[in-house]
Amino acid sequence: MDKKQTEENKENKENKENKENKEILKHRLTPIQYCVTQEDGTEQPFNNEYWNNKQEGIYVDIVSGEPLFSSVQKYDSGTGWPSFWGPLSPDNITEHKDNKLIQPRTEVRSKVGDSHLGHVFADGPQPTGLRYCINSAALRFIPNDKLEEEGYGEYKSLFE
Repeated sequence: MDKKQTEENKENKENKENKENKEILKHRLTPIQYCVTQEDGTEQPFNNEYWNNKQEGIYVDIVSGEPLFSSVQKYDSGTGWPSFWGPLSPDNITEHKDNKLIQPRTEVRSKVGDSHLGHVFADGPQPTGLRYCINSAALRFIPNDKLEEEGYGEYKSLFE
């Protein structure tokens, strides 16, 4: 088998695995969670689970469980989506140019899960001046009192 055939076989196998993973996610996630995280969708403002959540805790990727944001960095931006002035762990997110609308934006995705989370804008509060505008449907909230139980005990110190 030559090198080109080997590469084609590998690509076909990866495409098949990706399709199978998408099918699993379609059954595991709600339609809006799938639309947002896998199809780069956007949920409605003021009509989503966490836009007005005031509880202490962390927000993780609904697909992979990666820790992404914390209530410590959350603030009310008035947009109707959960907004944060910074990520919990910058290593867990990636940023990409997004030219889908007239105005270019910066898309935010989870690193491991590759879930579409939302966008980051340079109009947030200090200390960063950034506003991470994130879809609730891409997140799972873990309250402070459940961090240990859910395997995120290392983040308890944020709330002490």
